Amino acid sequence: MVLRDKVALITGGGRGIGRAIATAFAEQGAKVAIASRDTDRLAGALRALEGNGAEALALAMDVTQRAEVDAAVSAVASRWGRLDILVNNAGTSGMTPLDGGEDVDRLWHEIMATNLTGIFHVTRAALPHMQDHAQGRIINLSSVLGKFGVAGYAAYCTSKHGVIGFTRSLALDLAPRGITVNAICPGWVDTDMARQGIAQVSAALNVPPEEFRRQAVESVPLRRMVEGAEVAALAVYLASAASAAMTGQALNICGGATTA
Repeated sequence: MVLRDKVALITGGGRGIGRAIATAFAEQGAKVAIASRDTDRLAGALRALEGNGAEALALAMDVTQRAEVDAAVSAVASRWGRLDILVNNAGTSGMTPLDGGEDVDRLWHEIMATNLTGIFHVTRAALPHMQDHAQGRIINLSSVLGKFGVAGYAAYCTSKHGVIGFTRSLALDLAPRGITVNAICPGWVDTDMARQGIAQVSAALNVPPEEFRRQAVESVPLRRMVEGAEVAALAVYLASAASAAMTGQALNICGGATTA
């Protein structure tokens, strides 16, 4: 129970990696607030957490909307009096080829607003509720695409590179307060977002989705996708006292897809 009585907020907590992190945190004794703009998935995640005995809170929140962010973070502080751990996980993806027309322009701004500006909004709102020198933790979800580029994914790669830059800068800003800031960079994780990405790329390449998935897995040295629970285990470590000497780091969990 390495997170006993810690108060954690996980954005994008209704599904995928965010839900896996929320579950792992609760198992380690944390009080868990999950936030998402998908209220149906959010309700299901809350039922699962409470069904396992967790003290949990669900918050409808779009990270691109500053007023919603401020209200949600205030609700966490009102419920538990403080915030110890922030996991900035909410994100979106999509192909943005530069010759794609107006729809690509819209998607570019949506991806940047969610993946990068959203982290800025949530972090700014959370920091006044995080105590100094009390093992405060901020964990940002980047990607291995924050370490290298992929054709057709300029917006997503740019946003995830930006998350790493934000992490490194914020770590220096918050070091005097004893709050650590680190990023997790997953490779292919077996989630709905990954399946949507596989479907989109396979359609663009005119190959069956199962064939593209096979090729994607074969490009990973360990020859498999990462499980959400494995990303969650790394997040537990970064949220715990054991990681007190780590800040400003961007840690890969990718089956060896990159060593950068």
